[in-house]
Amino acid sequence: MKIETRLAGRLKKINPSSTLAITSKAKKLKSEGKDIVNFAAGEPDFDTPEFIKNAAVAALHAGFTKYTPTTGIPELKKLICQKFKKDNNLEYAPDQIIVSNGAKHSIYNTLMVLLNRGDEVLIPSPYWVSYPEMVNLCEGTPRFIKTAQEHNFKITAKDLAKHVTAKTKVLILNSPANPTGAVYSRQELQDLAQVCVQENIFVISDEIYEKIIFDGLKSESIASFNKDIYNLTITVNGFSKSHSMTGWRIGYLGAPSDIACAISNLQDHSTSNPNSIAQKGAQAALSAAEDFPHKLCQEFQKRRDYLASRLKEIKKLSFFLPRGAFYIFINISETGLDAISFAQRILDEEYVCLIPGNSFGRDDYIRISYATSMEELKKGMDRIERWMAKL
Repeated sequence: MKIETRLAGRLKKINPSSTLAITSKAKKLKSEGKDIVNFAAGEPDFDTPEFIKNAAVAALHAGFTKYTPTTGIPELKKLICQKFKKDNNLEYAPDQIIVSNGAKHSIYNTLMVLLNRGDEVLIPSPYWVSYPEMVNLCEGTPRFIKTAQEHNFKITAKDLAKHVTAKTKVLILNSPANPTGAVYSRQELQDLAQVCVQENIFVISDEIYEKIIFDGLKSESIASFNKDIYNLTITVNGFSKSHSMTGWRIGYLGAPSDIACAISNLQDHSTSNPNSIAQKGAQAALSAAEDFPHKLCQEFQKRRDYLASRLKEIKKLSFFLPRGAFYIFINISETGLDAISFAQRILDEEYVCLIPGNSFGRDDYIRISYATSMEELKKGMDRIERWMAKL
């Protein structure tokens, strides 16, 4: 057997992470004692709240360590239904809810049950790095709709309609968005919904950053507008960002009954249920009187405002002010460097680790995460300012 035939052909379409070399080098430098400022993190730096950890510990001591129903425990699914109704004006029954091993798992499962080979998935660019790779794994075809900083990194209904072909099956929407922090307004989403209904396109609405939103804006759910778009939308969310529970791996989705049933069947035969103890932690998160996500959001807005004030003073860099999430996407085109060169040099010369934008489809941008302390933000920005002055 030839070496190249040992692995499945679908894996040839999966691109290795372009950030791996940067993050691996940063870890190596840190192990050698270098003072690395990490602006790469895609997770909140806050600890999971004590009341959530206590609920998990109680579940462990109570022996809640066996299999649960594949799609999640009934108590948690009921709370998710209530959350959807209260926060998103969405009516889902418990059998329309699938609890999975993180929002990424929810998106992958959805693509697996929707896509046939060659079906096209429209993805606004810049995009979260895993979207096109998941489409490739499902033997679909990712097609990108390029957005511009001067248009707030958002697609319009006209943009969408222009990219629809006979093979278009799905649109992936992420609002608030990674890596740009863009937030779609209600009217913008209504216009996109109209096109999706006309063209019979499914929407995967990734709302994982829903609770991290600034400037008095409100996150809108595209599925809430009318029954037609509701029947085409899979609404994805989770606890990783809102409750600083990244390692707990609990995400969920609400979907039309036939799609939820198909995802349940897929999950039955792939991963089975998400972690039993983590589900109890998620149950506590949705039952709590304490508004942890609001406190988290307030702190992130302070950090965003600080970074914006510093970046305005640095020549050759421009940026879009994010309205949500915890990233700033920075245009480096005036520096004459591509994204990987920029990231490698500033790591080597100033020990600042950030993510090159080609990971998100843009080689002329870099992403800074402000999911780190204000002390680290100040130190990192001092280094970036000093380095840019010499560039």
